Amino acid sequence: DYDLIYSFCEELLNLDNSLRWIGISNKYGVLINVEQREGLKPLMSEEESEEYAAAAVSRYRTRVKFQTKIGKLNYAVGRYENVTRITIPISSDYFLLLTIDKEKNYDDIILEKIVPFIDKSRNKFNSEDPND
Repeated sequence: DYDLIYSFCEELLNLDNSLRWIGISNKYGVLINVEQREGLKPLMSEEESEEYAAAAVSRYRTRVKFQTKIGKLNYAVGRYENVTRITIPISSDYFLLLTIDKEKNYDDIILEKIVPFIDKSRNKFNSEDPND
């Protein structure tokens, strides 16, 4: 439901002023909705963001085959010179992709703000386990 996804992204973007860009991808790596901080000059084009989403979901699928040995993935982080990129599975059908300003402590933002927000909305996306 687009209204659910749109409002989810809008609310999430307002959780912390270090959040730059938020995307919701389906299980095929296709971006369904993208929101970004007001006045932000994007680092990547729309096409590059689409490519990033597809690659992030593909990497997640690769990791799932090892979860019986290492546990379920809570989130994956890439720390770059200009930005921190994060992938968080919401359900088996949806993934949250986001970027945070490079100088921020991403772990606190994820664990104290983003994960609790996702947990409150997870059942609206899909009641299935995101790691199935």
